[in-house]
Amino acid sequence: MVVRMRHTRAHTGNRRSHHALVSMRVSKCPDCGAMRMNHTMCTNCGKYKGRVVVDVLAKIAKKEKKAKAAAKK
Repeated sequence: MVVRMRHTRAHTGNRRSHHALVSMRVSKCPDCGAMRMNHTMCTNCGKYKGRVVVDVLAKIAKKEKKAKAAAKK
């Protein structure tokens, strides 16, 4: 089977010109100074746009408690 409408290299290149990967946009968290992705909450302090979204300290305490219970068994 042959290709009926062959694409030239230029047309193929033009189509693929938008396939390039883009690096992540990161910025510094205004509260704690850690690097974070734009439009996402900070994984270090749990804040987004100046308000607390996730209580990071409670999450860490829960994880430690769970690990301690698993080690005890």
